[in-house]
Amino acid sequence: MAFALTLFVVGCAPNSAEQIQEGTVEEVKNELVLALGSEPDTGFDPTTGWGRYGSPLFQSTLFKRDNNLEVDYDLATDYELSSDGLVWTVVIRDDAVFSDGEPLTASDVKFTYETAKESGSILDLTMIDEIRVEDDLTIQFHLVEPQSTFIHTLISIGIVPEHAYDDDYAQSPIGSGPFVFKQWDQGQQLIVEANPYYYGPSSEIEQITFVFLSEDSAFAAVQAGEVDVASVPAVFGLQEVAGMRVESMQSVDNRGIMFPFVARGETTEDGYPIGNDVTSDLAIRQAINMAVDRQALVDGVLEGFGTPGYSVVDGLPWWNPDTMIEDGDLEGAIQLLEENDWFDENEDGVREKEGLRAEFRLLYPSNDVTRQSLALAVADMLKPIGIQIDVEGKSWDEIIQLMHSEAVMFGWGSHDPLEMVHVYSVQYAGVDWFNPGYYANETVEHYFNQALTALTEEEAIDYWQQAQWDGKTGFSTLGDAPWAWLVNLEHVYFVHERLDIGEQPIQPHGHGWPITNNIAEWTWNE
Repeated sequence: MAFALTLFVVGCAPNSAEQIQEGTVEEVKNELVLALGSEPDTGFDPTTGWGRYGSPLFQSTLFKRDNNLEVDYDLATDYELSSDGLVWTVVIRDDAVFSDGEPLTASDVKFTYETAKESGSILDLTMIDEIRVEDDLTIQFHLVEPQSTFIHTLISIGIVPEHAYDDDYAQSPIGSGPFVFKQWDQGQQLIVEANPYYYGPSSEIEQITFVFLSEDSAFAAVQAGEVDVASVPAVFGLQEVAGMRVESMQSVDNRGIMFPFVARGETTEDGYPIGNDVTSDLAIRQAINMAVDRQALVDGVLEGFGTPGYSVVDGLPWWNPDTMIEDGDLEGAIQLLEENDWFDENEDGVREKEGLRAEFRLLYPSNDVTRQSLALAVADMLKPIGIQIDVEGKSWDEIIQLMHSEAVMFGWGSHDPLEMVHVYSVQYAGVDWFNPGYYANETVEHYFNQALTALTEEEAIDYWQQAQWDGKTGFSTLGDAPWAWLVNLEHVYFVHERLDIGEQPIQPHGHGWPITNNIAEWTWNE
């Protein structure tokens, strides 16, 4: 088949594991084949978003997070924050070299951040007023105003070389990370090699081939012994495959229903419709949140590989645990609907209010089995309370045109509290994939501003939590409920029984690539 041919082309025979066991090749394998999902659509340029959810692989970042999600150094060796919170001075290491042999300096850091700011991508760097190079190893970031989340920006952007950056960089990246780019056959595979110039511990793995397979194809490759690591949906997690073990990893990767928050009537600049008369009703949104049995979704759809989800930041330091609700409450949901004039007057199982049926579409990406199953399960759960959900699979190109007027099964999840701003702030309403439902709440915006301009992350936490619920309002289910968060996934992987992937931190959104966060530390056991 085509996949086996791909392995043959890159010189990685499907039966290598058997050969190792028989002693016909070296005991320690130095090449791996990984199936971690789809390839990045826009390539491998950190200034346009590559590495935002996980390791940038080819590039180094100024800071990183350890296995406990504590901030640690990468390129940086020291930093200082001015008393007014406006100036971040960062000192970088003197032994960092790009994979073409050129040294990495503070000028490259300045170039990277200025390029990212100008790119207009999903990276919001408008908080930066000016970047100054003090010397080859010292750089200053001058902010427009204090920003408690700026440390997360310094964690997420890989540094690119000013001397080798051009329009083709995303297709042929150069960096100072643990691996170097070798070959990219778009739609098929990516081949990388260990970086001989890397300043960190040298990897035992000399070459890695990433093959881009669908979920079903990835599992078939696992069964055929053709891959060493594969990300798979939870539905495959209970299967047993000889020579492989299942690893399930905690994540903040959530799935939930985004509701259009406003009534219909407006359109975007591109002419896409905005608003939905059913989901703009608060009682509908809150009743759905009350009626859904989240644990049943974990047990039935995720095969136990996950936890009930109540927010976009469950379990993180800035989460407000008071916003958890008692779910699976059908009687409470029915009472709430009837108190707000939603009745089944036609006795057809669907409630109405002033001639408007409690019915709407729920879209999901048609190639995502997990989101499809969640959507169908939720639709079944809501029938007893008189809400009709019509589930439809669409391509992402179709969803981007419909997501302002139709409910969508989305996924988010980051180690950065700025995720809340992206999902809920009116400033991001209709911007890219952020806040597609046009949610808006002045009080929430006030708390966001207070949190962002706090001098430290610790000072900001109280404001983040009040934005979720302050006792009167907020973006949580207790307040405006613009989302119905359902589950937090556990990322499920099949891993070769002799491959040690080290200690994995809590993973962000994006099942697959986040496992590469510590890939330079992987070892092949005898």
